[in-house]
Amino acid sequence: MATLTNFLLKPSPDLASITKISPSLHCSFPTNQSFEKLRTFKTNRPLLITKATAAPGVEKKVNKDERIQKVNSMEELDEALQKAKNKLVVVEYAGKDSERSKNIYPFMVNLSKTCNDVDFLLVIGDESEKTKALCRREKIDKVPHFTFYKSMEKIHEEEGIGPDQLVGDVLYYGDSHSEVLQLHSREDVEKVIQDHKMDHKLVVLDVGLKHCGPCVKVYPTVIKLSKQMSDTVVFARMNGDENDSCMQFLKDMDVVEVPTFLFIRDGEICGRYVGSGKGELIGEILRYQGVRVTY
Repeated sequence: MATLTNFLLKPSPDLASITKISPSLHCSFPTNQSFEKLRTFKTNRPLLITKATAAPGVEKKVNKDERIQKVNSMEELDEALQKAKNKLVVVEYAGKDSERSKNIYPFMVNLSKTCNDVDFLLVIGDESEKTKALCRREKIDKVPHFTFYKSMEKIHEEEGIGPDQLVGDVLYYGDSHSEVLQLHSREDVEKVIQDHKMDHKLVVLDVGLKHCGPCVKVYPTVIKLSKQMSDTVVFARMNGDENDSCMQFLKDMDVVEVPTFLFIRDGEICGRYVGSGKGELIGEILRYQGVRVTY
């Protein structure tokens, strides 16, 4: 078992072995590739996409859903993004006759009611010449299409997705209200570890990348566990590609696959798990809490 200081300086060979999982469930980085040139990975899944045309009922409902702001032009979108500042903004591009737009809209309404730290916008792409011009500017030709912004910067987009993927994306990119601590530097990591060195709580550090599909996939499970295990476990998250400090931390930790979960107790790193398997993650957390787990 390596102490925190030693481990941060040089990863322990004893902890280099990681749980191997199916390539379809994790993002792998070629070991001979520099971290500065890391590519982001998306899961290879078929998209059921409807050509942009319209959804009955969406336009009528939007006026009743105060948390969903309807956008009618490029100027209105730009103004809404500027007003949101550093909050997450989720823009849905829908169509008046699109069944998929109609079916996913209620889920966005529910998210808007529970995620008060996120702004939700709706663009009915074929409603007017102005909305058509907006879609052309944003290169939207299929719906439903979701675009995620922070500080007026486009950080993620998806098209043809279902409710589960939408929920996962919103939680991953906009989460600031759960028990999961958001870490933005190596210093943040060291502070969390130091804060819980004496209370003997297990610290579970979720390390990922901004555009990693498996990282998004497992994150709702991390949120649930953070609420259920708050008495004994501290959950934290870091996106390695957020800044240079985070990327250096990944290099020092010898993280070559994401998501990677580091397990830390009493100031010492006692192991890691690589993968997005919900059951496996829960089993590993229980094991490092001293619960006997058999697979």
